[in-house]
Amino acid sequence: MTTQFEFLDYFIFVAYAILILGVGLWMSRDKKGHEKSAEDYFLAGKSLPWWAIGASLIAANISAEQFIGMSGSGFASGLAIASYEWMAALTLLIVGKFFLPIFIEKGLYTIPEFVEKRYSTNLKTILAVFWIALYVFVNLASVLYLGALALETIMGIPMMYGVIGLALFAAAYSLYGGLSAVAWTDVIQVVFLVLGGLATTYLALNTVSGGQGMIEGVKTVYEAVPERFAMILDKSNPEYKNLPGIGVLVGGLWVANLYYWGFNQYIIQRTLAAKSLKEAQKGILLAAFLKLVIPLIVVIPGIAAYVMVNNPEILASLGEAGLKNLPSVDQADKAYPWLLQFLPTGLKGVAFAALAAAIVSSLASMLNSTSTIFTMDIYKQYINKNASAKQTVNMGRISAAVALIIACIMAPLLGGIDQAFQFIQEYTGIVSPGILAVFLLGLFWKKTTNKAAIVGALASIPIAMYFKVAPKGWSTSPLFVDVPFMDQMGYTLILTMIVIAVVSLWQHKGADDEKGIPLSKSVFKTGPVFNVGAFTVMIILVALYSLFWN
Repeated sequence: MTTQFEFLDYFIFVAYAILILGVGLWMSRDKKGHEKSAEDYFLAGKSLPWWAIGASLIAANISAEQFIGMSGSGFASGLAIASYEWMAALTLLIVGKFFLPIFIEKGLYTIPEFVEKRYSTNLKTILAVFWIALYVFVNLASVLYLGALALETIMGIPMMYGVIGLALFAAAYSLYGGLSAVAWTDVIQVVFLVLGGLATTYLALNTVSGGQGMIEGVKTVYEAVPERFAMILDKSNPEYKNLPGIGVLVGGLWVANLYYWGFNQYIIQRTLAAKSLKEAQKGILLAAFLKLVIPLIVVIPGIAAYVMVNNPEILASLGEAGLKNLPSVDQADKAYPWLLQFLPTGLKGVAFAALAAAIVSSLASMLNSTSTIFTMDIYKQYINKNASAKQTVNMGRISAAVALIIACIMAPLLGGIDQAFQFIQEYTGIVSPGILAVFLLGLFWKKTTNKAAIVGALASIPIAMYFKVAPKGWSTSPLFVDVPFMDQMGYTLILTMIVIAVVSLWQHKGADDEKGIPLSKSVFKTGPVFNVGAFTVMIILVALYSLFWN
């Protein structure tokens, strides 16, 4: 299923590519008489304003796994998948108020650096190596694969060419310019991302309503499949295993969100590059408001596609193209590419630029963060402790290039994954509870010891695997339990925190650890802009969940 592009579509896409490369390379240039320092390359000289931070957070977050994967999940299960976005808005507020003040006060470059200051160099190194492997083999590879899959589905570009093309596009400006080039181009990427996403949403809803517009389209879709607008699924729903009812609000989704938004290098790095703490918090607030809008452009099109596919009258109105390669629930990730072929000339180019923006911005962010962790936590720690500014920056570029080459080799090997968004969440969920436990107790419980953190991090893997293997039928013994993976994450976090607490109390007999962080109410004091904005976000969330509860 390839989409027919006209000259105007190609023109818009090429103009977008030239604009991104031009801005990226312009921001990458060295100022006259100034050599790039590590702070310039990895933290954009700590000069980012709030609006650039907010835009960059969303651009780094939204990728092919959202456009393709969440639309696919919307097609398969409905609006319930939007909890990943709407609960993320609340998570961002928590990160801005309770995590950022500590991170910025400590002047961090990387999240592993916090581990060293709070625990030990050994634990920092263990986690640094883990994160580098996760970014290269899971994050970078999966974004390249899903992006190339979209290019193959929409334009017929062979998978390997798509992988290489996306990799070169992201590398063209991010390797040389560092975080500054990534963050400033992200501002443009978000504009394309939102405009292109809204164009696809409008087309889908307008088509469903027989040309009566977006609002009528929403009414038509809701009347056709009201059950797919339930945010809280019951146990009879086939997607309950992925989105386990009330557990979405009070269970393991908090593990995924707090881990991702609070302790994920390629996300949190933007806030560490802020001019000030208040600027970082305002950027977080902007990102929270944008997260409320994201389901409109990544989930609603999937639900609309489901209605279109299951309505013979609508399919007939689409002509021969509508009957080709129809997505099914078993091939849900085809839903978004299938929709794009119906966009009119010009809007196809905008929508395709939006998809490319989502993919390339995430790739650039992951590359920069991978190189930051390797350079600051491995290279400067063990290979060249006295590296000059020039050597440090060059190593950042080299390590990013090596990471990209490995990811390009791995990407085609991920073929055959359906509902890729759920797949990525599920397998990241094996390791995220243990890491989250280490950070939460390290931040907020002064008695937590280094030994306990290491024991807890190691113990979390077998704990997670205990919950993971049971649904696979390894045993029918009552010793095993069969629970949704989101609940598995919640239980793993709680048990890991208990392990860390027990070891800490046994080791120090209840005394505070020497590296415990002293906290006071003044640390978490926020300004009126953040407070009013946060309250507004929470009111909107309450209204949304009340409206679409079941």
